[in-house]
Amino acid sequence: MFLVGREAAYYLGLLGGISPESLQPAGVDLSVSEVEVLEEQGFLGRLAKGIPRGRPVDCPGGVCSLAPGVYRIRFKEAVDVPMWAVGFCYPRSSLLRMGAALFCAVWDPGYKGRGQALLAVFNPHGIKLEMGARIAQFVLARLEKLPEKGYSGSFQGEGLKG
Repeated sequence: MFLVGREAAYYLGLLGGISPESLQPAGVDLSVSEVEVLEEQGFLGRLAKGIPRGRPVDCPGGVCSLAPGVYRIRFKEAVDVPMWAVGFCYPRSSLLRMGAALFCAVWDPGYKGRGQALLAVFNPHGIKLEMGARIAQFVLARLEKLPEKGYSGSFQGEGLKG
């Protein structure tokens, strides 16, 4: 069962910190706060990983002109996924209609942070993306039973200050 927008925002701890237009019938919109170009090769092994460094994209006046390619973005909103839920992130249809897609992972129960996603620009003319624009819809699904433990991986608390 998926939660409606106001419920999802409440349980994610977002209700006081989002605009009314971010509340959707089946979730809540997340906005972009950072855009980076990957600067090196990544590594994913059986027991280790190497996340590549990123270089911030120059966005004069808060608008990024993005050529075709891939970018790592960080969401502006910090979420706190309840232990009884799992989160899924999908691109807003406007993004798809302009020739770009957003790739997100599953957000496990207990995850807290300002997550990241991969933005792929397929439009041969590129796109323009304004900082703070709503880029993704985040939905919460209720689990049938509670997990034994919540998320405790290396990205716990990512993007949160001190």
